[in-house]
Amino acid sequence: MSLKNRFPPWLRLLRPHQWLKNGFVLVGPLFAHAWGDPALIAKALAATLAFCLLSSSVYVFNDIIDREQDRLHPQKRHRPLASGVIGLPFALLLLAACLAISLYIVFGIIGRAQWVFLAYLCVNVAYTLRLKHIVILDVFMISAGFMLRLLAGTLALGIPPSRWLLLCGLMLTLFLGFAKRRAELNAMRTDAGAARAHRRVLEQYSPPLLDQLITVAVACTVLSYSLYTVSPETVALHGNHLWVTIPFVLYGMFRHLYLLHRRGNGGDAAEALLTDPHMLAAVTGWLLLTLGLLAHWF
Repeated sequence: MSLKNRFPPWLRLLRPHQWLKNGFVLVGPLFAHAWGDPALIAKALAATLAFCLLSSSVYVFNDIIDREQDRLHPQKRHRPLASGVIGLPFALLLLAACLAISLYIVFGIIGRAQWVFLAYLCVNVAYTLRLKHIVILDVFMISAGFMLRLLAGTLALGIPPSRWLLLCGLMLTLFLGFAKRRAELNAMRTDAGAARAHRRVLEQYSPPLLDQLITVAVACTVLSYSLYTVSPETVALHGNHLWVTIPFVLYGMFRHLYLLHRRGNGGDAAEALLTDPHMLAAVTGWLLLTLGLLAHWF
């Protein structure tokens, strides 16, 4: 049984395993050496919680809009709304509750850069209603959601966003987005009609095209992160040993490609992280080593 299917239906509707993506909010405080400021860390955790609830409200909205199409998908047909386990009135109530609590946190507790959180909502509503049907742009909209998480972890906390941070984040999230599309093609290649009915944009993609886009995104991610670790700005701020984290980044990305092409489960990065020990080891190793280097533990 899939990890996410072990949750009760109402919790599955919120997709809590996807909350891992909101860890992008904490990247800014990590590289700003802000772990010694309790007030800032409290706001960073509040921003992360706000994004967890905002993203869950977006997932519920998406499932409401796509429930008919999801019934044609080999995996998504088991989602609570598509399968009929949860009704539309309860889903709307859950959406309203998540949205209300998250906006209270944004305006009542964080109190700055609220436009970042509102932009996330607008981008995702536009994506669900229209932009997910436009080839290439659909993946850029997925990436935009991650970039806004990075901005929430910087601008909303009074931390100037690093150009390197934004560049690496852009390349990594484009890679994850195109890998998601590739996994969708893999999952539905046995039923082209169902693929078109579920996600029309898949008609505009092909395996060779997505493989080329993924290759470019992987190369740009590794190159931008590698250049970041050895740039004079990074060395002055963090020391000259951050480059030793590069192998963890390489291994994690190569493992994701392996899961995509050989195991057929590279479309959900959050679930892959939680269920694949190699991915978990790569991300955990990178995080611990990076934290140790930034804190000068060794």
